[in-house]
Amino acid sequence: MQNVYEMKFSDFIEIAASKSHTPGGGNVSAAVATLGASMVAMVGNLTLANKNYADHHEASQKLVTKVMDIIERLKKLTMDDMKAFDDYMGVFKMPKDTDEQKKARAEAMQAAAKKATLVPLDICKACLEILVEADELSKYGNKMAISDVGVGAMVAEAAMRSCMLSVDINLPSIKDQAFVKDVLDERARLFTKAEELKLLALARVKEKMG
Repeated sequence: MQNVYEMKFSDFIEIAASKSHTPGGGNVSAAVATLGASMVAMVGNLTLANKNYADHHEASQKLVTKVMDIIERLKKLTMDDMKAFDDYMGVFKMPKDTDEQKKARAEAMQAAAKKATLVPLDICKACLEILVEADELSKYGNKMAISDVGVGAMVAEAAMRSCMLSVDINLPSIKDQAFVKDVLDERARLFTKAEELKLLALARVKEKMG
């Protein structure tokens, strides 16, 4: 499985558009989230580099470090999501001729479905972290590039909502209802908080844009 972050961007798009099942929705959403995060990091760096924002240099440095860490985690999660999906598809190739084989296959299917749910859920959590930083940067970021904080916030929320579809599609096949409930509760929390942070960040961005 080739690391998509080592490809040419045009090659990544070509493979994503092909009949190959990976890259797919969850991992593409993660890749999109890294672009949203990069916009937040860029404005942080532009704030850090400008002497007129000296009072915010320390905060900007901490923010950029956090966002770059999120990007690195998203890169790993992109590949983890591709592997989780490949593993899930691999279960369908398991034999089911005997009762014992059927039982082993069913158990493997449940475990793979949970893994294929939790990885994109982690991507969604990382998207929320981007929104937290975008909201913070909207308070003091370099006004010459403040619109890109809004871009980062909107892209991060969109990436979260699109990636959550990779969570949603697996839930009906999972028999562990306590697991499903926990995921649905977390889904609701993430969506509510993401919407709140996006709106706050955009309101400040638009105010600073005049």
